[in-house]
Amino acid sequence: MTQMFRAGMIGATRLVRAGRLGEAATVVKRGLLDDAAPPAARAAAPASLFDGMMSDMQDAFDSFCAFNPFTPPAKAPAPPPAGSAVGSFTEARFAGPAGSRPYKLYVPACAEAGIAMPLVVMLHGCSQSPDDFAAGTRMNAWAERDGFLVCYPGQTTAANGQKCWNWFNDGDQHRDRGEPALIAGITRDVMARHPVDPARVYVAGLSAGGALAATMGQAYPDLYAAVGVHSGLACGAAHDMASAFSAMRQGSASPAGAAATAAVPTIVFHGDRDGTVHPVNGDAVATQAIQAATVLREAEDGVAPGGHAYRRTRFLDADGRALVEQWAIRSAGHAWAGGDAAGSYTDPHGPDASGEMLRFFAEHVGPAAPRTP
Repeated sequence: MTQMFRAGMIGATRLVRAGRLGEAATVVKRGLLDDAAPPAARAAAPASLFDGMMSDMQDAFDSFCAFNPFTPPAKAPAPPPAGSAVGSFTEARFAGPAGSRPYKLYVPACAEAGIAMPLVVMLHGCSQSPDDFAAGTRMNAWAERDGFLVCYPGQTTAANGQKCWNWFNDGDQHRDRGEPALIAGITRDVMARHPVDPARVYVAGLSAGGALAATMGQAYPDLYAAVGVHSGLACGAAHDMASAFSAMRQGSASPAGAAATAAVPTIVFHGDRDGTVHPVNGDAVATQAIQAATVLREAEDGVAPGGHAYRRTRFLDADGRALVEQWAIRSAGHAWAGGDAAGSYTDPHGPDASGEMLRFFAEHVGPAAPRTP
């Protein structure tokens, strides 16, 4: 790879962050043509030599754009029934050395002063927002039923034009750097402002948010007791925009993100017809989560009531505790399983990813994490 090509990839990444995908595609195409041809032949190289390469790259851009429409969800979240108890859903902003981000926090009506509750941090996918993600996952309704706080960090268009978390940048894959530092900061901010049980703090996400959730588990095993990754990628699956598209299409042979100091229990969901993030990435997330532990493996096949068939594979430690639970959902695409159509990128057919994640989280209690880095 030439220095000129590397410079082109940096420029393309900046264009994608700004939402200028067509210009980014042109930059990548020009860079591939220049990099692949010998100097004397670059000017006259026939386009047919690069058709296959460019077709794959264009497909990657098309898939990326397909998950980043500019249209809002089809309908707004339904209002709660009249007379029902409803908690508060408020917006705040966290600022730290790595920058600032807004977030929304749901506090259920059942919350009592001074009584510590679990906290679930939910990371949305590209083009989504905290409100959209809350509606699609029904996580606020679950919080009312089970009694926990839900925090929804929000990505900004200034940081990424499509509001994707920048999971593919090396600077956003390590502890106390970039977006991991921001999400950890938001988590600690909520813990400082509200009574939170530090041993029951969890993080989950969809797609780009799922990739960042996997990174949070790797980088902050002392902060999060368990992780949920839906249609995401392993930490370190990519290091720039070009490798991100490659990982999305065919996975990454050896993710090279931040090394975990401890195995963090992880639950993974991935549709086997996901055309945006290849299902092999779900396997990579599970493998990365169990790499430090000796495990036993058991699998079962089932069908969700009125929903999809699935295979659930559990990876157990020597004591029979599930370190990793992986759901391969048959005939499902790139959408939150069992989600509500009030939010974008949801599949109303089960299994119910929200319910199963919360069940898995309840099975895992971590160490009492400190509230400061």
